[in-house]
Order: sequence, then structure tokens, then C-alpha cells
Amino acid sequence: MAEIKEIVKQQNVSFEEIRQILKEVSERQKETDRIVKEVFESQKETDRQMKETSREIGKLGGRFGEMVEYMVLPNLVHKFRDLGFVFTKAYPEAEIKDEKNNILAEVDVTLENGDKVMIVEVKSKPNISDVKDHVKRMGKLRLHADLHSDNRKYFGAVAGMVIKDNVRDAILKNGFYVIQPSGETFIITPPDGKPKEW
Repeated sequence: MAEIKEIVKQQNVSFEEIRQILKEVSERQKETDRIVKEVFESQKETDRQMKETSREIGKLGGRFGEMVEYMVLPNLVHKFRDLGFVFTKAYPEAEIKDEKNNILAEVDVTLENGDKVMIVEVKSKPNISDVKDHVKRMGKLRLHADLHSDNRKYFGAVAGMVIKDNVRDAILKNGFYVIQPSGETFIITPPDGKPKEW
């Protein structure tokens, strides 16, 4: 209180003016508190919307997987038959966990018969990194097969809903088949020359 009296003397300001200033400061503080509360509520709503969006994207990814399993997978066997492969088994989502030999790999779709295996990587929009990852995956699967006396020939394919030209070229150059939509179905494009065998 003594400090306020000193300020009043030095600034030639009345107590009434100081009371008015303090009242204005208090009103401004209330307004600031209100704004902070609105921002906080808005942030909570944004966080909620982001969680909802992430959940919907997750569902979409799941639906894409379901589409592969129920629509594409049954037709892959028939489409590959047109390219000279006769696969007797087809299944989605396999996982190789050979911790002893440090071989871990996830496979989206596997087609196989007595002497051949087709490993299909499925992406909505594959990129160059996905192609490189699939090359590594094929190497791991070949190593795992060799360690378990599996002498079948392994081939690879990359399926995508949207495939840019440079990615398509990279898929083919690495000896993989390209699987992409065409009208109401899909087409399989073999690599130039002989497909790579692992």
C-alpha cells in the first residue's frame, strides 16, 4: 500500500484513477483467461478430430487389405495362370519369424505350388523405397527357404492402386511383376525379359 501511495505522489495520480486502472487490468485479465480457455477447448476439439481421422485412415487401410483378400486374391491365381504359373495355394498375410537366424519378414500375399512361390507386396501407392524393401524381403525369404531345404523358385510382384511411371519402371527393372487396376479388374505386367528368381 505504501508503494501505491508513493506512486500516487510521484505521478500525481489519484486513488480513483489507480482504482480505475486496476479495474481495467482485472477486466483484461478476465478476457485473457476467456481467450485461453477458448484456445484450450479448440485444441481439445482439434485433438479429437485428429484421433478420429487417424482411426478412419486405419479403417481405410484395413478395407484395402480386405479388398486384396476378397477381390484381388482369388483372381490372382487365374491371372497368373495366363502368364504360365499354376498356383494351387493362395493366402494373405504371412509372417516369417526365424529369430535364431535373424530373419523376420511380413508377406502381404503368397501364391504357391510344388515348385514356385510368388510373393506379392501390396501398397495403395507404392514408392521406390517399397520396391527396395521388397528386394530385401525376397532375399530374406530365399535365405529362410535355403535354411529349411526349400528348393522352390521364388518370384516377386508389387500391387498398387496408384503406381507412378518411375515406380512402375523400378518394379519391372528389379524383376518383379506389376499388378495394377484396369477398369473393373486388374492387369499383371511381367518384367522385361525373364522375371528374377530368388
